[in-house]
Amino acid sequence: MTDTIAGVEIPETAAVAEATAFLRETTGPLLFHHSRRVFLFGSLHARALGLRPDPELLYLSAMFHDTGLLTPFSDTEQRFELDGADHARKFLLDRGFPEGSAEVVWTAIALHTTPGIPGRMGPETAATNYGVLTDAVGWGLDGLDGGQVDEIIAAHPRGDFKKEFLQVFVEGLKDRPDTTYGTVNADVLEHFVPGFRRKTMVERIVEAPWPK
Repeated sequence: MTDTIAGVEIPETAAVAEATAFLRETTGPLLFHHSRRVFLFGSLHARALGLRPDPELLYLSAMFHDTGLLTPFSDTEQRFELDGADHARKFLLDRGFPEGSAEVVWTAIALHTTPGIPGRMGPETAATNYGVLTDAVGWGLDGLDGGQVDEIIAAHPRGDFKKEFLQVFVEGLKDRPDTTYGTVNADVLEHFVPGFRRKTMVERIVEAPWPK
């Protein structure tokens, strides 16, 4: 029987089942429910905007988008978005997906916290970003059907999401603070980590090794 929540069907593929199991086993309830809500909200926004993302690729993008916060995928210190994107790309390629499909998912995850750009790109990238924005900061929430929103929250409860989600960010970023330069992630460390101060673009230009 097809799993349908708020009129959105969860794709029934082997990769979707594996990704779902992976998130359940490795991330805990907070990020599992958040990631599923991102897929569902992103799907509703895509439908309203006339976008046609591939449901399987959108689901995989949503499920892997925050995995880099918990277990760095790369030995290289890099933005958590890239860790998650690299992990997802390998997941897809290891399961025989075409390179193009893997790149679609990589891009959606890599850009999911970047303001302004995802909505001008492919439908999977746009829908992932819209889903993230809705669940994290309430973007577009007033334009969604209240009954559908209630159904999503009933299936995937928020709990004490605001507090716990921010704590996940702190734990995932505090040991690689330099990777937050120029991103919204620096906001979290500046608010919660004593002594952290973001370095500005002005400082980087002024301190560059040029005489003037």
